[in-house]
Amino acid sequence: MEYTQLGRTGLKVSRLVLGTMNFGPQTNEADSHAIMDAALDAGINFFDTANVYGWGENKGRTESIIGNWFAQGGGRRDKVVLATKVYGNMDADGETVWPNHDKLSALNIRRAVDASLKRLQTDYIDVYQFHHVDRSTPFEEIWQAIDVLVQQGKILYVGSSNFPGYKIAQANEVAARRGGTIGLVSEQCLYNLAERRAEMEVIPAAQDYGLGVIPWSPLHGGLLGGVIKKEVQGGRRASGRAADTLADPAGRAQIQAYEDLLDKHGVEPGEAALAWLLTRPGVTGPIVGPRTAEQLESALRAVELELGEELLTGLDEIFPGPGPSPEAFAW
Repeated sequence: MEYTQLGRTGLKVSRLVLGTMNFGPQTNEADSHAIMDAALDAGINFFDTANVYGWGENKGRTESIIGNWFAQGGGRRDKVVLATKVYGNMDADGETVWPNHDKLSALNIRRAVDASLKRLQTDYIDVYQFHHVDRSTPFEEIWQAIDVLVQQGKILYVGSSNFPGYKIAQANEVAARRGGTIGLVSEQCLYNLAERRAEMEVIPAAQDYGLGVIPWSPLHGGLLGGVIKKEVQGGRRASGRAADTLADPAGRAQIQAYEDLLDKHGVEPGEAALAWLLTRPGVTGPIVGPRTAEQLESALRAVELELGEELLTGLDEIFPGPGPSPEAFAW
């Protein structure tokens, strides 16, 4: 496994991030524990979760699964850089959200941290991430709450998720004015071959402010994982974002060209999509969310995969990026 610094910090993290969103909803606890053990054995030390994972009536379930794994001992907690998130309400879907039980008020941040620590069976969180922008709470209040938690030793670093570039700048400028606050050190954003809008504003802002970029959905909902080939072979059919793209003739033709290119070079689509992200400036490592041990093994191969210039050029031709900002939208 390869390691890199998380943004401008001294924290060393693996180039692959283990995403745990499937733990509970799609992968049972025993299999989830086996995947985490396999990830740790392979050198993955960066685990990502969120307080709402588990979804529906089981929000918090994923953190509990991780907490039970930590409780098995064997140095598991000490070896893991643990990242979780705050923003969404923890009430069951469909229930009325009680005031101050979601978003980023100082009150909810304090409540959410303590609840996550309890579920995770740990006394600190390495990277505490804002899951979304809270347009109602000023960053002065947010950073005041974070400062208290850092002083208490409950969190070490803070990251963002789904922030636009200007909010990354705003958050870190407020942190700088306050003094004594390191500010955001990472941004977790939607970024992959098929979705490159982050290159316009988000990634440049992250680089300028020293944030590590952690792409989520690196296979774009399975679209970049050989979805047409699997469909032809009678495997798992596309759903969600992937199905919507394949329903459009132009979108299907693009994905077919992608799979044909990789077939020509003898490279598996999912592994190539991950390896491409590892070549991108500013990227710390993509989040992989395996449902099975086999999917984890495939993701691990991407770290050692080297994409030649001809293949990289071909990928850019099929999935052209937006170009630099402001040129991309100014002329």
